[in-house]
Amino acid sequence: MKMADSIAQTAAPVASKLTAPELMQSTHARVALLLGRVVFYSLITLIAFVALPYGTVEPWWQALFECAVFTLAALWLVEGWLSGSWQLSRCYVLLPLLALAGFGLVQTLSLGGVWLTISADPHGTRLWAARMLALILVGALLLRYTSDGRRLRLLIYLVIGVAVASAAFGLLRQMTQHEVGFGLPYLKPGFGYAQFINKNHFPFLIEMALGLVLGLAVSESERAVRWPFYLGIALLLSGALVSANSRGGVFSLLCQLLCAALFFSAPQRRRDAFASDIGSHAVGRAQRLASSPVMRALLAVCLLLAVVVGVVWVGGDPLASSVESMPIEVGAPAAGVRWAVRRADIWPATWQMFKDHKTAGVGFGGYWMAITAYHNGSGEMTPQEAHNDYLEFLASGGLIGVVLGAWFIYVFSRRVRARLRAPDKFRRAVSVGALTGLAGVAVHSFVDFGLHITINAVIFIVLVVIATASERPDRQTASGRRRS
Repeated sequence: MKMADSIAQTAAPVASKLTAPELMQSTHARVALLLGRVVFYSLITLIAFVALPYGTVEPWWQALFECAVFTLAALWLVEGWLSGSWQLSRCYVLLPLLALAGFGLVQTLSLGGVWLTISADPHGTRLWAARMLALILVGALLLRYTSDGRRLRLLIYLVIGVAVASAAFGLLRQMTQHEVGFGLPYLKPGFGYAQFINKNHFPFLIEMALGLVLGLAVSESERAVRWPFYLGIALLLSGALVSANSRGGVFSLLCQLLCAALFFSAPQRRRDAFASDIGSHAVGRAQRLASSPVMRALLAVCLLLAVVVGVVWVGGDPLASSVESMPIEVGAPAAGVRWAVRRADIWPATWQMFKDHKTAGVGFGGYWMAITAYHNGSGEMTPQEAHNDYLEFLASGGLIGVVLGAWFIYVFSRRVRARLRAPDKFRRAVSVGALTGLAGVAVHSFVDFGLHITINAVIFIVLVVIATASERPDRQTASGRRRS
């Protein structure tokens, strides 16, 4: 009792020195700090759960995800009001994507007072815009609250952990599933992979995680005891990817290796910095060889040839008569029936659709409706996607969409260059790892539409955040540590 009285007497003079506004400001700062932690860790948990239900493809799961993100964004607004700053400058890299979402809404507006819109499916375009806004908010929240190395590592471990869990589930399912339903009711034996209904969507997740594994391995190269651990993770992920039997995934994995070689064969001054970081004489000699003009040119030619040959190989699709294992789903077509759902049939139709709507496209989310006028088939089956995200983006957004996409690439490239010049070896290495993962997705998107799946799109945004996250420490986090 005496001890409590003495503590109260000691604290009383300190409290009496604070004026009412200062006391209110201190309370606001503490509440803002708590809200920031709630938003960050809630978002981390949400990303992990998004991977569970088939990668979140059903409308009601997508709606729950979007509602959860908008709720966290509302908490961000409250936290910013309490702290006096929302730190929007960190989110500048997402501004082109926000403009793209706004353009999608413009595509749904009626023209001239009649029911005539740019979008072939205004409702679908509005749903696309809502989904895009949710993804943008995920990126903005992560850029705001991924404020130090500890949180950045947690974000990287989250991506790798989700991929490892999916890979292990896929291998287990492949070896033991014999009936419909394997934890999830729609999973059928021999159809899809891991928690994904479509086996070609699984490699997108693995490709992005593999890049981060490479970045961690490089950043901790002086800790040789961890290399077997990283090697084991890489082998598990690569084995699951190959086991999924996705030609586009295997091809993209090979291109990732070439891209990693190109990324690490940088100009002389950058190569010397990386060599000093790695601290290995043998690796340094290998990098000197890789950084020679002849070797860089050879790697570039190999990458270009690999892309061209791979697109023709996968796009031609001579052995599969339909898109995404259609014969397994519905059986072989009747004699004389032309489905025209191969990539070789879809891509020319998509290109023709773009040529007829060059300026503003047919509307994001409206591809499935607009393609019916260009699809040269029997009509029993019509493609829902172009199976080439670049062609579909071109047809959906037209040249206006292309300009906005180029703006995003420009802003993203500038931010990444700044991160690659950072003094912190860990941030440089994980930025290169994120770029490697994004390169795999960029190649794979030539022949598939994996970014239409919510979990893949979310992880894509996470990699953008990892590659461009600011190095400046969060003031609230730092002040909170000082108080603790």
